[in-house]
Amino acid sequence: MDAQKTLNIVNDSYTFLYRLIDILIIIISFNASLFLYGVGFSKDYLLVLIFTLLVYSYLSESFQLYRSWRVGKFSRMIGSLFLVKLFSFFIVASSLFLLKESESFSRIVIVGWFSLSILMLMAWRFIAKWIKSMRRRSGLGFQNVAIVGLTHTGIHLYREISKHYELGFKFIGFFDDREPKRLGGMQTSLIEGDVNEAVALAKSGNIQKLYICLPMLAEKRIADIIEQLGNTTVDVLITPDFLLKNLMQARIGSVGEVDTISVFESPVNGMKRFYKRSFDILFSFTALLALSPVLMVIAMAIKLNSPGAVIFKQHRYGLDGRQIKVWKFRSMTVTENSAVVTQATKGDARITRVGAFLRKTSLDELPQFFNVLCGDMSVVGPRPHAVSHNEEYRSLITYYMLRHKVLPGITGWAQVNGWRGETETLDKMEKRIEFDLAYIRNWSLWWDVKIVVMTVFKGFVGKNVY
Repeated sequence: MDAQKTLNIVNDSYTFLYRLIDILIIIISFNASLFLYGVGFSKDYLLVLIFTLLVYSYLSESFQLYRSWRVGKFSRMIGSLFLVKLFSFFIVASSLFLLKESESFSRIVIVGWFSLSILMLMAWRFIAKWIKSMRRRSGLGFQNVAIVGLTHTGIHLYREISKHYELGFKFIGFFDDREPKRLGGMQTSLIEGDVNEAVALAKSGNIQKLYICLPMLAEKRIADIIEQLGNTTVDVLITPDFLLKNLMQARIGSVGEVDTISVFESPVNGMKRFYKRSFDILFSFTALLALSPVLMVIAMAIKLNSPGAVIFKQHRYGLDGRQIKVWKFRSMTVTENSAVVTQATKGDARITRVGAFLRKTSLDELPQFFNVLCGDMSVVGPRPHAVSHNEEYRSLITYYMLRHKVLPGITGWAQVNGWRGETETLDKMEKRIEFDLAYIRNWSLWWDVKIVVMTVFKGFVGKNVY
């Protein structure tokens, strides 16, 4: 078994342990709450416990609670844990209320259970962190790390290792065969020796991880180093020096026995697609139900203000560049859906009085919750552009079409950061695309929730919205 497979097994065991301990804590705190308040265990309470465990497991996976946090902040993990428990409590309590079963359960027991469980879940993580810190201070749990190749990529990696103490890495040094004049003015004092010395240290067990940061043009040299390390137990990792910032959800896959590295790929695949879709359905259905009186009032106002249809359906590009029809409340006297669509500008005569208010507050976008239910859109994602705008900008902005690797959204990361409305200059559209691609590269269900919350407070209006 090679080192990477061993490492994967260790990581899987680690996350399994976290899941197991969390489940045990929820069960123990549940029984403790029943005991403290003198309430007997019954079949109804058992069903609530099972339902809670299912909800908690779903949300914890959706929020990536059990991902590797070695390079993340501990405070973020605690924050994610708190949100998972808070949403779990809200869903369970709401379900009991809607099913008219809340009277069958002790409110003190339920609230006490959730309060005790969140304290215990946080406490054991603080204890685990303290134990890890003590081991690190004692010199235990560290991995010796070396870098082959004093390159810009190698320097960047070295700085990240130095910055993140929680990684548990001890940097040994750089190893490079090249003459100083070929290093392009790099800090040669960081070099501890040549590549053969790095291989020797790996074979003797003095290095646990070896990062190869040589230029990809040095393919034969890289292959030679890998071959020499083939009979060691060191973890060998290649950090390529090309297009790193443009890789979209890069991961290793295979076609038969041929290995592949994804360069552009949707982040929403496998179970992640299920998580995002279920969130979209639940949220959009709830939103339409809650906003139905508002929708009726807006529809009546549009009808009374100007002649024409209430709903305007415009062709847009959706997932994988397929055309969809996006629903909006009509806000103009015209319904442009041709090869050329003129963006709304300040003082645009086409905009009705009601339409001006709807556009300014983004209320004209509310019918798109129906698009979400139909599966053409998501609650959160890059905003869909008119087909004519897509054709214009795809040839002007690099990686523009990568925004179609996910479903378009009612709101998005660009919108809550102020990049919405009119894009009369190329640099404004470039900025919007920059935020769209950042969202796709770093997608998580927790980020979707964060964007929805940000939309409520600052995403409905904007200085460039007309």
